[in-house]
Amino acid sequence: MKINRLFDDLLARKGSDLHLGVGYPPLVRERGELVPIRETPLENAELEDLLFEIATPSQRKQITEELDLDFAYSYENKARFRANYFYKSSGIGAVFRTIPVKVLSLAELGTPDIVMKLAERRSGLVLVTGPTGSGKSTTLAAMIDHINSTRACHILTIEDPVEFVHQPKKAQVTHREVGIHASSFAHAIRSAGREDPQVILIGELRNNETMKLALQLASFGILIFATVHTNSAPATIERIINSFPSEEQPQVRALLAESMIGIVAQQLLKTADGKGRVAALEILLGTSGVASMIRESKTFQLPSVMQGGRALGMQTLDMALEKLVKDKVVALDAALERASDKESFAKIFGAKLEPKL
Repeated sequence: MKINRLFDDLLARKGSDLHLGVGYPPLVRERGELVPIRETPLENAELEDLLFEIATPSQRKQITEELDLDFAYSYENKARFRANYFYKSSGIGAVFRTIPVKVLSLAELGTPDIVMKLAERRSGLVLVTGPTGSGKSTTLAAMIDHINSTRACHILTIEDPVEFVHQPKKAQVTHREVGIHASSFAHAIRSAGREDPQVILIGELRNNETMKLALQLASFGILIFATVHTNSAPATIERIINSFPSEEQPQVRALLAESMIGIVAQQLLKTADGKGRVAALEILLGTSGVASMIRESKTFQLPSVMQGGRALGMQTLDMALEKLVKDKVVALDAALERASDKESFAKIFGAKLEPKL
């Protein structure tokens, strides 16, 4: 396959994404920055040749008819890629996200101990949130791998497309891909309860229907992991509740208060040495006090709960960033850029904020 040369370059550079578009050279996201890997730009005929060579006939039909396509592609035993094909003003384009073959452990990722404890719970809802490209899938894969390594159970994943492929260790692992094995997330989640899983990973809670189904499954005594595209734990709770009509919100608050055992909201930052990236994690745990705040619409109090809950394993994003700076893992300016309360964060280190223009 002609595109494999580009994949080899991506993997050699330890890049996270490969961007292909007409009129631009192939670009690799390397340590968070997009860099060209050749001088000459791609032409439409060359790019179509590269992209359609690895697509199945049904995938080619979908991209030409629907103008958009998501799928996973395995490159020998080197890596898997989550692919997105699309059309834009200059012609066809694509982005490939690297999915490592080896699942990193929670210890290798350097996550706090509480993340492992959440994976060891027997029921409830764990949400891993953050913007696109913040490493949510990597954290979730490590949590699933921990369960797979330590517990004899049935793990069911529902994704679009399937990203990390888990080989059975102590657990039986069933991967279901939306579009291939199920018509929609909602359909797959609805039938999940009949498949006798103890653990379910839902790739993304896309709408209030999937959110409600996930909450119901969590209340049935199943451990549910899912992702939401939000930047903080309080914002995640508000996003879920506000996606429902006002008359349904009290019931959803009650379900969320009962089922939510933890929210891990993460941001990915470049390391101080420039050689890699590290995740800063905000962690909220579903204590009885937090459950009361969710029921009573007092989510504005959650940041102070996380600040005071350090002994339980809770932390705000700013607390996580402060530790990364003090440990010299992340540079102060990079942490300050992501901090929620920039003024207070700057004072901790005696730094001055640049005036806003």
